[in-house]
Amino acid sequence: MKHNLTISQFIDMKRIFLLPVIPIVLIFTNSLSAQNSIYKNVLTGSWLGKLSSGGIELRVIFNLSVIEKDSLIATLDSPDQGAKNIKLGLVTLSGGNLRISAPAIMAEYNGIIKNDSLIQGTWKQHGNSMTLDLAKLRTAFSLVRPQEPKPPFPYTSQDVTFTNERFNIKLAGTLTLPSGDGPFKAVIMITGSGAQNRNEELMGHKPFLIIADYLTRNGIAVLRYDDRGIGGSQGIYQEATSADLATDAEAAFNFLKNNPKINKKEIGFIGHSEGGLIAPIIASSNTDIGFIVSLAGPGVTGQQIMVRQTEDIGRLSGMKESALKESVDIDKRLYAVLRKEKDNNKAEKKVLAIYKEVLEKKKTSKAETEQEVNQLKQRFGAKTYTWFRYFLTTDPARYWKKVKCPVLALNGEKDLQVAAHENLPAIQKALISGGNASVKIVSLPGLNHLFQHSSSGLPSEYGTIEETFSPEVLKIMANWILAL
Repeated sequence: MKHNLTISQFIDMKRIFLLPVIPIVLIFTNSLSAQNSIYKNVLTGSWLGKLSSGGIELRVIFNLSVIEKDSLIATLDSPDQGAKNIKLGLVTLSGGNLRISAPAIMAEYNGIIKNDSLIQGTWKQHGNSMTLDLAKLRTAFSLVRPQEPKPPFPYTSQDVTFTNERFNIKLAGTLTLPSGDGPFKAVIMITGSGAQNRNEELMGHKPFLIIADYLTRNGIAVLRYDDRGIGGSQGIYQEATSADLATDAEAAFNFLKNNPKINKKEIGFIGHSEGGLIAPIIASSNTDIGFIVSLAGPGVTGQQIMVRQTEDIGRLSGMKESALKESVDIDKRLYAVLRKEKDNNKAEKKVLAIYKEVLEKKKTSKAETEQEVNQLKQRFGAKTYTWFRYFLTTDPARYWKKVKCPVLALNGEKDLQVAAHENLPAIQKALISGGNASVKIVSLPGLNHLFQHSSSGLPSEYGTIEETFSPEVLKIMANWILAL
């Protein structure tokens, strides 16, 4: 079996996108021959399947329908990514064989219609092939997210904008204020890696919405905002390092300080994953920060985190130790290129050359090698290197040592992306060595990287778990902040 770099190595620490979000529906038709018309009623409707790769499981839904002149059309939904109506290409039906092309995402589906409720087939994308069997849905698909709050709300919600003067960009967000006159304690929420909206929406979940609702109901104001280039915010996310993103969060802090309903001496940050690095970056040089809540934030370098992440997810996903060691060794070679070569274009050439060499040693065909190299370039190309290099090489301890405000650091014991027993002690050690006496460290049994109660902690569970965020953790955060 040819070597494939694991998804967790070259995509951000939280989100795995096999399918890009494309909001426009382009419909292509294919006239059904008379001999295939008997399949019209069988195929019409929505068909659900699951794609599994690298410990990630994504549900996909093909929506098939027949329009005028007996033409068959199809669109695709990816509910765990919040994507609907992804454009597809030509639909071909020959007897019981179904083919749906998806040129915009360099993919195609080939299936065999087994009966009126099952299609067995294969999804091919970027040179990779995955089994994808489809079951017909008898009712409309809907994600079950019982924690999402519904109006009316016992607090005020305002859409706001503020400016990062250093980068000259406007950022958009939502400020929720408890009922009453205030001034209130306040929290600014910082998302993890990967461009995300103000709700930190991923895999059909909106954790920041859940957190903001709970804290505001308990008397704490909350500002959450869209990352650069997402939603209503300006800027280009791909060009920003964690240090650059810290200036966005600090702009949010300066904005809140001027709100008469906010107690400017009690404004803090809640940072998830990479957000748990961004928060101490700000607080290390800004003594006005009131407090920090780190949710699965890093305490060791990005390279340590990525290697550990690959090992933990790989083992639980059933990867053989020999293959896992080989994968980690290749990762380290590629990381070394980024650490040494500061010119991103030169670094990209070296990275691709190494990967090509690996594939050729495995006697991968020329065509497959080219596909694999192109795939790596798309996922791990020069434009990602500025952020990645900073993440790999930065030791969070240098910032945590300078943080003097109260810190609550939380991690799930089943977190396979930012390991609790590796990162929590590192955060605690750095804070104490810097003289911070107000530190609370909590390792939470049964919780994954998103603070959901989970069976294995694998990212493949994220979208399938109905719980968005642990109620116990919500209570821990609110009680700690209110007691300061």
